[in-house]
Amino acid sequence: MKQRSIALYGLIAVVIMLVGLTPLAVSASPISGDWAVRAQGGPTPTPEDPAWLAFSAARDALEEKTNADLTYVRSWTYEEAEWEGGIDDCVALPEGEEPRQVFFGWRFVITTLDNRQYEVRTSFNRQLITICDKVTTPTTGSGTPSGSNLPAPVAGSAAVGGFEVGGQVTGLFPNTRNALNAAKMRWVKMQLHVGQDGTGLINEAHGAGYKILFSVIGDKAQVMNPSYHDTYAAYVAGLASAGADGIEIWNEMNIDREWPAGQINGANYVPLLAKAYNAIKAARPSTLVITGALAPTGFFGAAGCTDQGCNDDAYLQQMAAAGAGQYADCIGVHYNEGIVSPRQSSGDPRDNYPTRYFSTMLNRSLAPFGGKQACFTELGYLSPEGYGTLPGGFAWAQDTSIAEQAQWLAEAAVVAASSGRVRLMIVFNVDFSAFGSDPQAGFAIIRKDGSCPACNALAGVLQ
Repeated sequence: MKQRSIALYGLIAVVIMLVGLTPLAVSASPISGDWAVRAQGGPTPTPEDPAWLAFSAARDALEEKTNADLTYVRSWTYEEAEWEGGIDDCVALPEGEEPRQVFFGWRFVITTLDNRQYEVRTSFNRQLITICDKVTTPTTGSGTPSGSNLPAPVAGSAAVGGFEVGGQVTGLFPNTRNALNAAKMRWVKMQLHVGQDGTGLINEAHGAGYKILFSVIGDKAQVMNPSYHDTYAAYVAGLASAGADGIEIWNEMNIDREWPAGQINGANYVPLLAKAYNAIKAARPSTLVITGALAPTGFFGAAGCTDQGCNDDAYLQQMAAAGAGQYADCIGVHYNEGIVSPRQSSGDPRDNYPTRYFSTMLNRSLAPFGGKQACFTELGYLSPEGYGTLPGGFAWAQDTSIAEQAQWLAEAAVVAASSGRVRLMIVFNVDFSAFGSDPQAGFAIIRKDGSCPACNALAGVLQ
């Protein structure tokens, strides 16, 4: 990127104040998120943002092609896109030149001060750049225009009230209730599949004095079918009518275990979310609607997405670009790989990838969604103490003690509440007992000997 002098910035800044031009660094974006907030306040862009890095590369290429200084423009937009014909399908290639086989990346539309408009595409790793012959129709995900054919969201929000804590349970057994009460938890979470009757669970939870959250999954093989969206929406509306206090729309849909391979894109999720949100709000406006929490991962590399899945940050940006924020009371988040205090943002012996730490995981999840709050639908710390050796895929938590689990859960509640950015924290988990290839009992706050040190620790910060 070429260097621009401080003197030039100062001069142009004065011109902007006089004539109202838009600096490229803070122009409005269609994604309703952190960047939009910065646009109002006027700070400089953050160089660690993948979208900003891609934009910088796109701008430099366009400046070189047009021989123009594009430090300031009239407007610009960006989105993550899928190109059926590849990144070069918007240009006429010279005879004999083959199009490059890159089908996902960033799409920027830049309007210059003299009202010329350009479309520039980049691969996610910013190594490939195409300047289109003309601006094409905006697309997101599987060729679907961003936000197209989506219903207007039902007015109102259930995102009111203070920070609350609950736990995921296998059932409201006496020992489970004792732990919930000892920890001062007021929510319980269970997972349901479309078609299961949740009425009895709702009545049991309410009768015991708890609010209840359902994480609702469905048929992966049908989820891309719009008629199945109607089936799913009718089911979650029925849960809301029966009194469900919160509903999470699907689960970890950024990986092919939960969503069909080749169709994993945040834009493909939003139509389901929109129908479910409106159906729930029509049935019971006070029910909290939470976006499906993603699997926190950087497995899919610099590209961000493959047919098998997407990194959570890339998927969240796709969701935001497709309008997910208007169909949710809060953004679902999972955090269950911590081996240091939630007060830390460095020091993990594995590496400093953002999903390792509570604060960076929270920032990563909310960045594309502006003022939305988070709902942690799974937050837990894995300790094998009392059980033995963890299976290989979970060996990273082998040294975490029960005492650390208890302390870190209490600290997470304090940090979440004081941030003002978290509506709900569901501890994963309260009473799971299986300790095998998936050592869920190691996350449980009711330990193998029946004790619950985390109950006392949480009660101390929640009362």
